[in-house]
Amino acid sequence: MATQLGQVSSGVGSAPDETAGPTLPTPVKKRFTGGATTVIVRRVLGAIVSLFAVLVFNFFLFRVLPGDPARKLARNRHLSAEQVMELRRSMGLDQPLGQQFLTYLQGLAHGDLGQSFSKHMPVSEYIGDRIWPTVLLVGVSTILSIVFGIWIGIKGAWQRGSAFDRVSNATSLTLYSMPEFWLGIVLLMLLAGNQVGLGLFPTGGMHSVTPPEGVLANALDVAYHLFLPCLTLTLAYLAEFSLVMRSSLLDEMGQDYLTTARAKGLRDLKVRRRHAVPNALLPTTTLIFLHFGFIISGALTVEIVYSWPGLGTASLEALQFPDFNLLQGIFLLFAASTIIFNLVGDLLLGLFDPRVREA
Repeated sequence: MATQLGQVSSGVGSAPDETAGPTLPTPVKKRFTGGATTVIVRRVLGAIVSLFAVLVFNFFLFRVLPGDPARKLARNRHLSAEQVMELRRSMGLDQPLGQQFLTYLQGLAHGDLGQSFSKHMPVSEYIGDRIWPTVLLVGVSTILSIVFGIWIGIKGAWQRGSAFDRVSNATSLTLYSMPEFWLGIVLLMLLAGNQVGLGLFPTGGMHSVTPPEGVLANALDVAYHLFLPCLTLTLAYLAEFSLVMRSSLLDEMGQDYLTTARAKGLRDLKVRRRHAVPNALLPTTTLIFLHFGFIISGALTVEIVYSWPGLGTASLEALQFPDFNLLQGIFLLFAASTIIFNLVGDLLLGLFDPRVREA
């Protein structure tokens, strides 16, 4: 009897309380499928694999180009066939492609990009001479397009449907649809041509025929020659930043937290600066770093139109020769800059936006 009472008394505490309502399941915390270090390592390894794939592709792609560098150098020199073969041997072109690739990798591991066939100097030295004009041109135009593009996108989104929004959208899309070389030719004819245009700016080059003396005068001379090519690239890149920023800000303007901020009495100017714009800048961050990667690669067509002595014109000259070592070095630099800045932009976007980091 006592045992039965004990069982009943112990069962009272364990019986479910029907008046307490249904039992809710215990929430399970969502575990992060990998730390920040794992994400960084995975993306860095992906960038390294992409860079190596580009390196292999560039090496074998340029080998199928028509033309023989040895015969190009032997032109108008009256060299015999044996001498041409000796020239090919000195350039390393008589070896099988696999052996040439291994030799290239060994040199690359020691920071040696090889010798330029057409310039008769180390590839790294020639690229070092040509990289700064490209960085100056594309860097300045990229910064200007970022600043003005983001400002146009913010103003257009906040004043959606206004005259400014309609005009800026139409103008940006029109400029974006134009090929860069065609826009450069038009500006060249209108503003630099003496016969048809106004003749306000030089038609090409980075310096005057007789450069002025003095640091300040030389800098002003470079800026004078830089204006038209920089204007061309700025107008061409402007639409990307303005349209992305406008679309992103329009998405943010429909969020509930902005309505709450207004309900608290904040003015529209503070709501835009403190809440809407910082969140809307997140998609634009990736685009900005992608364009910084393009700074090194430059704008080949615009450099050719304005005879700008950068990596774009160097690439064209190397293709016409063909100069395999120079092409490999230039395009490896192009690929490395794009991949690295893409990686940095991806990592920063994950740092600023937890949703991307946990994806």
